[in-house]
Amino acid sequence: MAWVRTATALIGFGFTIVQFFERFGGVEGVAAVARTYAPRYVGLALIAAGILALAVSAWQYRKLIGYLRSDEFHAIAGLSEHEVQTPLLMISLVLILIGVFTFGAVFMRVL
Repeated sequence: MAWVRTATALIGFGFTIVQFFERFGGVEGVAAVARTYAPRYVGLALIAAGILALAVSAWQYRKLIGYLRSDEFHAIAGLSEHEVQTPLLMISLVLILIGVFTFGAVFMRVL
């Protein structure tokens, strides 16, 4: 779950950086940014890192749960006949979709 929190923060910070510097340039009395494309590229990199982190965390979670439910640990895991599902994979998938949408929105503004 720490991966999900960190990845969500990366996506949020990436989008915030892009929005902040786009709006910052329109303020009177503030000098223009020297490299106007740099905040967008940094924002895109952060969003992409967040999406990648979510994908890796979902894969790692599935592998770990599969390993813990194997016959080797079944006796000590305290598992019942009913498989307990956590919403982590669904949350990760939704956040990946939000991240991809955000990346696309920021990327289309770059062009």
